[in-house]
Amino acid sequence: MLGFLLSYFSKDLAMDLGTANTLIYMRGKGIVLNEPSVVAITHDTHKVIAVGHEARNMIGRHSHRIVIIRPLKDGVIADFEVTAVMIKYFLAKVLTKRHIFRPRLVVAVPTGVTSVEKRAVIEAAGQAGARYIHLIEEPMAAAIGAGLPIDQPRGNMVVDIGGGTTEVAVISMFTVAYSESVRVAGDEANESIMRYAQRERQMIISEMLAESVKVRIGSAMAADKPETMEITGKEILSGIPKTFTVTDAEIREAMKETVEAIVDAVRRALEKTPPDLAADIHDSGFWLAGGGALLKGLDRLLSENTKLKVNIAEDPLTAVARGAGSVIEHVDFYKSVFIN
Repeated sequence: MLGFLLSYFSKDLAMDLGTANTLIYMRGKGIVLNEPSVVAITHDTHKVIAVGHEARNMIGRHSHRIVIIRPLKDGVIADFEVTAVMIKYFLAKVLTKRHIFRPRLVVAVPTGVTSVEKRAVIEAAGQAGARYIHLIEEPMAAAIGAGLPIDQPRGNMVVDIGGGTTEVAVISMFTVAYSESVRVAGDEANESIMRYAQRERQMIISEMLAESVKVRIGSAMAADKPETMEITGKEILSGIPKTFTVTDAEIREAMKETVEAIVDAVRRALEKTPPDLAADIHDSGFWLAGGGALLKGLDRLLSENTKLKVNIAEDPLTAVARGAGSVIEHVDFYKSVFIN
């Protein structure tokens, strides 16, 4: 009876606690929140003044009395106190007063997360108001979100390219047979574009602008039609704002090392996968998830380098959150995938 009441009066949740964005899935409703993992605090009193979209909109336009913090780095908690505040804010945003019991929460975390990092996530979620906290590896959640038959005795390979990490995993019968977490992903691509602008154009551009350039004209392989984009930055020598044009070829060159690191991680995974599971991957290919899956030409580049079929998950940006959501919807079926 107690279990029934807890289930009825609380709303169980799943969270993709990402370096760039946090998504929350509510049992029975689907994804109810998708906001940047950003917090704005005052410099002197450390008072929180904005979280999520509101905080992100302040980046580059705030005074010296305000500090903008991204409390997660490379997919794990870098600032425990600010992360706890952010999670509490997001949970309060999706839960109403009628949810009188604290929710059960499934949180997706990077592969290879340390025991200290696990404890930080659990404690932050607990302080934020969650009742029971279960952890699941991000590539496992991505595979579930992509609809792969992870309960079957066959190899399923997923590559989840997020903001802070690229997760590569081979999954069979609810178990990760091989996994690797490379701390190179979307954020590193943004930074490489910023460095390129400084080095080759002597211009300073913001990280938000670099991300916009990546999304608009970024690519892993040359397209049939070249693309250009006008952007505004600040000259290093004069400090004067200036508009200049960048090409897709320049941005591709800027991101070359980041893309190669992702390709290398996929190659290593295939080399270390047991033969029978590798044969399954040969037959069905592997799947891309996360925001990085949307980089133009990345699927073609990976296919050329591996000679395998590369599939892109439906709505790859939300694959991890939807997969974690499926777990909270069917806890008994997926209970063996929890890592804590």
